[in-house]
Formats: sequence, C-alpha cells, structure tokens
Amino acid sequence: MLDVLIVGAGPAGAVAAALLARAGARVRLVDRAVFPRDKLCGDTINPGTVSTLKRLGLARSLESCGLPIDGMRVSGGNGVVVEGRYPDGMTGRALLRREFDWMLLQDAVAAGAQFEPGVSVKSAVVEGGRVAGVRIGDAELRARVTIAADGRRSTLAFGLGLAAHPARPRRWALGAYMDVAGGTTSARLGEMHVRDGHYIGVAPVPGGLTNVCLVTPWKAGDDRLDDPGKAIIGALSRDALLRDRFAGALMATTPVVLGPLAVDSRDAAIDGLVLAGDAAGFIDPMTGDGLRFAIRGAEFAAGAVSDALAHGWTGVHERHAQARRTAFAGKWRFNRAVRSLAGSPAAVAAAAAGARLAPAVLRRAMIYAGDCRQA
Repeated sequence: MLDVLIVGAGPAGAVAAALLARAGARVRLVDRAVFPRDKLCGDTINPGTVSTLKRLGLARSLESCGLPIDGMRVSGGNGVVVEGRYPDGMTGRALLRREFDWMLLQDAVAAGAQFEPGVSVKSAVVEGGRVAGVRIGDAELRARVTIAADGRRSTLAFGLGLAAHPARPRRWALGAYMDVAGGTTSARLGEMHVRDGHYIGVAPVPGGLTNVCLVTPWKAGDDRLDDPGKAIIGALSRDALLRDRFAGALMATTPVVLGPLAVDSRDAAIDGLVLAGDAAGFIDPMTGDGLRFAIRGAEFAAGAVSDALAHGWTGVHERHAQARRTAFAGKWRFNRAVRSLAGSPAAVAAAAAGARLAPAVLRRAMIYAGDCRQA
C-alpha cells in the first residue's frame, strides 16, 4: 500500500510530494491535468516565497528562468501612484505558472514520487470515519494518508463538507497575456491598480508579454464573463492610468475566467486526510500571497503526514492547524482587510487619500505583503 497519495500536482501537491519522498515515504501524485499546463495566476513570486524555495532546495532554475521583481507599484482611482521597493536588494520573480509548476513537479519526481497525469478523482473513500484513499472511475486507490491538494474547487474538500464558497465576497478573475506595443514597462515591478468595484494586476513575464488580471464582482445578469477579453480591454480602456499604455495591445492568449475566488475551509479533523494549498482555503489573490500559502502550507502538510505515519493520528490535526495559524494568521487578517477595502468605494477613496499624504505607510504594507521578513 502507498504511504501517501497526493491529489493535485500544483505547487502545494508537488512540494509536499518532494519533501515526503525525500524523507523515504512511498508517494504517488495524481492530477486530472497533463503537465505542463496553463494556470490563471498573477505569475509573481514574492521574496519570502523565493527564500522558502531556496531553503527547501526546490525550483533551483527559478532565478535563471524568471524575471526579477524589485517591488510593487500600487495606484488608486484618484491618480495616486506609490512604488515600494523591497529592502536590502531582495527580489521576487515573475514566471509563467506553466513553467513554475513544471519545475516543482520535476523536483517531486526526482525525489522519488510517482506521478500519474490525467487522473480524475471522483470522491474520497471513507471507512470507519477515516479516509482510506480515493475513487477513480470504478476503481479505488488506497493509501495510509491522502493529501487533498486539488485546488480552490477541491473535489475532496468540497465533497467531504470541509470547504465552501462564502456568500461574500463573490469575485471572479479574468486574465490573459497581452502583447503591449513597445513591450513591457522597463521598471521591474509588479503592479496593482485598485479601482471602485474592481482591481487590475499587471506583471511582466518572460517572453516579452504582460500578464493582465482583472478581478471583479459578478452577479446574475452580468454578461461580462461571457466575453472576458472584451471585459479586460474595456476595463483597461476606461482606466485613466492604463488606457494609453494598453492602447493597441493584443491578446496573446485566450482569456481565462476563474471564480468565485474565495474559499473558506474549516480545520479538517478526519484521520487519513490532510488539506494543502488552495484546498485548505483561498483568499482573493490581491496581495500575491497564494503561492506563499501553498508552498509554506505544503511544508506544514508534509510535516503533519510524517508525524501521522510515524506516531499515529493523535494530536496531528491540532498541531497542524496550530502551525498554520501561527505562520499565517497575520497575513490572513491582512489579506481580508485589503480584500474588504477593495470592495468598498469609500475605503478605496480614503486609502488613496492616505497614500497621497503618507506614502511611506503604503510602502511598508507592500514590503509586508512581499514577506520580506521571511526572506
């Protein structure tokens, strides 16, 4: 029997697989996709996450393949623009998720994990109150421990009642790579442009393209999701700061829609199962923390699994939940506060006015968002 079955080969699943395989566990990693595969994302990795990857000895070619990101540029609807540079020469990286995820998956396979693509998991196998594996078609795949790392719309977490989309906020992301006339901006910065009712993330990526991601509320009767390319171009063309820069820009890829974004997850206390990555909860990606939560969370998940394999399940869920709270609680509060601000026109206006009067405060917030202390 397998020691560990990991469902989902994105960053959380691949990192957990690499760490557990290195520790000697018999690991199988499955995913419904065939890799390399595209993934809607802001495509930036903050300095704290880069530092974590270095410490774990993962994605070693990241710095040679990705573009350096020296900080963030944030703007408000009133024309205020504030740039925050990471301190002490720290940099993040910009890299297509297609390439980044493939790097991490190759690390997992090199460590000894077995990978099987094109596998669609239907549900968990639950026996005696514990998860004993998963159902794949008419067959079962069993393991001593299952890690659900199958993303924001996790088949396992939702199927077991451990995750749900909150009533608020209900936001969707619309993203595409664009070919901008004259190329990308010369500044090595990620960008976040916060407006009344939506925000737009912009980042340079290797190959001379620009990642543009529009995050916006949606409700019944709103037809913008029917033509995401038109919605993205419309938002850019109406934006006083961005319209000239993106005039004549061409869609280099088919636009992608993802939503609703936010996922609330309760602490899983089912023996045989550990949640990781977006399956363990997902916050709107406004501060670019998704990859940090995925990679650091995978490290905690791997530790919890090793604990359970060696000593049984007594106290494992509690210790795992406490480790996540200790590491993430501050950032969870920060992200929720930023998310609430972005959803309130009055709060956006107040924040923009505050940025004009005290830009150093916003710069400190950007440095905190970049996890520079962890770096």
